[in-house]
Amino acid sequence: MVSTVCTKDLLDRFHLQLVAGEEGVHREIITSDISRPGLEMTGFFDYYPRERLQLIGKTELAYFLGLNAAERKQRAENLCTDVTPGIIISRGMDVPEEFFEASKHSGVPIIQSPRTTTRVLSRLTNYLESKFAPFTAVHGVLIDIYGVGVLIIGQSGVGKSETALELVKRGHRLVADDNVEIRQEDYESLIGNAPALIEHLLEIRGLGIINVMTLFGASSIRSQKRISMVIQLEIWDEKKQYDRLGLDEDTMKIMDVHLPKATIPVRPGRNLAVIIEVAAMNFRLKRMGVNTAEEFSDRLTKMIEQGDLESQ
Repeated sequence: MVSTVCTKDLLDRFHLQLVAGEEGVHREIITSDISRPGLEMTGFFDYYPRERLQLIGKTELAYFLGLNAAERKQRAENLCTDVTPGIIISRGMDVPEEFFEASKHSGVPIIQSPRTTTRVLSRLTNYLESKFAPFTAVHGVLIDIYGVGVLIIGQSGVGKSETALELVKRGHRLVADDNVEIRQEDYESLIGNAPALIEHLLEIRGLGIINVMTLFGASSIRSQKRISMVIQLEIWDEKKQYDRLGLDEDTMKIMDVHLPKATIPVRPGRNLAVIIEVAAMNFRLKRMGVNTAEEFSDRLTKMIEQGDLESQ
């Protein structure tokens, strides 16, 4: 599932000025790629990506203005096709008359931006990449703990929302409860957010739905957060052997990204909020190069070796 983006969305979001082709502002943009028609200005249209946004900068426009009148007319007509979602001219440069005429026949929106070509390209590309990113949804809770995006999963009724409430009380920030929408923005980055319907809301059994922002303030919520690790809550199983050192590193795959995952058994008397809080801090330490479990294992190995030497 991906979002639908049309040219009008860009006009509204980036405060671009529409100068011609108002009837085409509802054309759908189907790719995040943006084209700078350099070769096309020379007349080479064999591989013209006409379905992309076209960005004309200072270099392209200078070359265009150096052509004769017939060539300018022909280039503008070829650039403005029935599927081109828009032609953007950067740096606030004046739009040549040939583009106004071509827009009248094709309906292509002609847009001006006061910003530099590089800035327009980067901002639009980042926005479109975000909109067209692969998308999925996961049943769980997403919390920002000390800057670490922690996705808490587990079977229904295990205590995910109650744990999230305790974490919010401890000063951490809620991103989403119950349903986490996740999009993959690049090869190793997953961004999670809440569906608009349940944004800022938390469901506590026996209490009902509460508004976290209303109760705890704006500092208690985030609209989105990069997911760094997964915590799975499960009912304590006496027959199961749980990791006691932290040497075993489990992972969970969401779309194309493998995330570190820890399984925390749930039983009365365990303070899950504190355990998850410490798990997030320990994750940060590992990213800084400090692995307590490995250090303990190395220390133990050295003591065993020293004991063997002394016995000899």
